[in-house]
Amino acid sequence: HFIGPFLFGVAVATTIGNEVLNDAEVKLSVTLAALIASIVWNIVTWWLGIPASSSHALIGGLIGAAVVESGWGVVKLAGLGKVVLALAISPLIGLIAGYLVMKFVLFMARGASPKINTFFKRAQIVTAVALALSHGTNDAQKTMGIITLGLVSAGVLPTFHVPLWVIAICAAAIAAGTATGGWRLIKTLGSKFFKVRPVHGFTTQVASAAVILSAALLGGPVSTTQVVSSAIMGVGSAERVSKVRWGTAGQIVVAWVTTIPFAAILAAGLAVILRRWV
Repeated sequence: HFIGPFLFGVAVATTIGNEVLNDAEVKLSVTLAALIASIVWNIVTWWLGIPASSSHALIGGLIGAAVVESGWGVVKLAGLGKVVLALAISPLIGLIAGYLVMKFVLFMARGASPKINTFFKRAQIVTAVALALSHGTNDAQKTMGIITLGLVSAGVLPTFHVPLWVIAICAAAIAAGTATGGWRLIKTLGSKFFKVRPVHGFTTQVASAAVILSAALLGGPVSTTQVVSSAIMGVGSAERVSKVRWGTAGQIVVAWVTTIPFAAILAAGLAVILRRWV
């Protein structure tokens, strides 16, 4: 998680911080409101064990706070379209990728003895590292983009470029947060869709890492939560559609859909309050 952003650049941070809003018109209160709204939403969904999208929360928070402060003219429609497209299609791509990877693995492992589970258990170490690298690369950059946008708004930076110290603190934060606070979400992803065995973990991680890292290199901010959740559903469906507990999937979809408007409303209210002090 920590190393990822240093290895694969800051294309996503540039998209979030420089291509969605006109940074010359963004006030510091906007970035602060967006971050607070995202944090509150993430804490609530984490406590409830719902793997909601921090990416959606950040985008919703940014748009809500910026529009209430400066009007719709502050929004760069081309950049916003790029972000919305990446967030919208990535779950579908994750679902398809999980399904195809699982079908390929089942074909290659046909006729294998139960000992192949030992391979999948050990291989998960490698695929988990790959997924962690992709997660750190994509998700940490979103916060980098907003912090850098705040630095530009405050006049600390003359133009948008992500300083090394911003990369370092964001990478450290996402690594520490994942290591210490993820057990509620782990329980949801690891057991509530269906009983995940080593082969499912291996294939889900391969599919998710490929999708998330590809998006990061292209500068597309995707939701790791959505991609992994969708990949798990794709993997389960590859064995049997009825294997997946679609009720749990439905609850997660509801969280995905509601995140942007709720975060936008919360950030808009916070921006109105913060404008008096920031």
